[in-house]
Order: sequence, then structure tokens, then C-alpha cells
Amino acid sequence: MEVIEWIQFLAGMVLLLLGLLIFLIQMIGVFRFRYVLNRMHAAAMGDTLGIGCCLLGLIVMRGFSFTSLKLLLVIIFLWFSSPVSSHLIARLEVTTDEEPKKHYEKLVADENGTMIVCSQRVRENEAGVKKEDGDGTVF
Repeated sequence: MEVIEWIQFLAGMVLLLLGLLIFLIQMIGVFRFRYVLNRMHAAAMGDTLGIGCCLLGLIVMRGFSFTSLKLLLVIIFLWFSSPVSSHLIARLEVTTDEEPKKHYEKLVADENGTMIVCSQRVRENEAGVKKEDGDGTVF
């Protein structure tokens, strides 16, 4: 019986260390990325996967009991709530961005269904009026 407890302890420690490694990668990604949506992606994925691994490690170390059932319910709640909240915050950022052309590229599908990047160029017509032209130029 002692061998099973050691295997259970080692498996739990591996999951806990994996969760801590994911948190470390998340932290590096949050500080290294420049744009807010990239930072949010690193934070959301790190939170969901890192907390999931850590709580699974605690469940394995504890064994199957009422406490592990509660931890499993916390994992399920986090797996549903974290991506949804991150998605809503990202939509708010995209909606309120003051310089979208600086951050995003417009994708257009051609007649074959291939996605191409459409450039927005400013042209002057004969009257000297500046006009944006999305002509489907591929970068």
C-alpha cells in the first residue's frame, strides 16, 4: 500500500510542478508581449491550464474524496468562466481600439476561398480628395 501512496504523491507533484511551469510561461508571456490582446491570450491560457494542472495535482495527492469532488467542480467552473470572460474583454478592446489599422489586418476571401490580406491605401482622386481604397492587394 505504501508504494501506491508514493506513486500517488509523485504523480501529484508532477502535476503541481507542471502547473507552476505553465504559470511561469504565462508570466513571461504577459510581460514580453507588446499588444494587449496577445497579453490577454497568454494570461487566459496560462490561468486555465495552470490552475487546472495544479488542482488536478491536489486531487491526485488527496485521493478520491468529497474534497477532491469540490476541487473538480472548481476546475469545471474555471474552464467555463475564464475563456468566456477573456473573450468578452478582448471584444471590448477590439471595439474601443482607437487605432485599429495599427493593430489589425483585414482578411478577405478571394473566389477560390483563399484568405488574403487586404491593404487599405489612401489615394487622391482628381479633385484632391483623399479616399481609402481596399483593393485586395496581397502583402
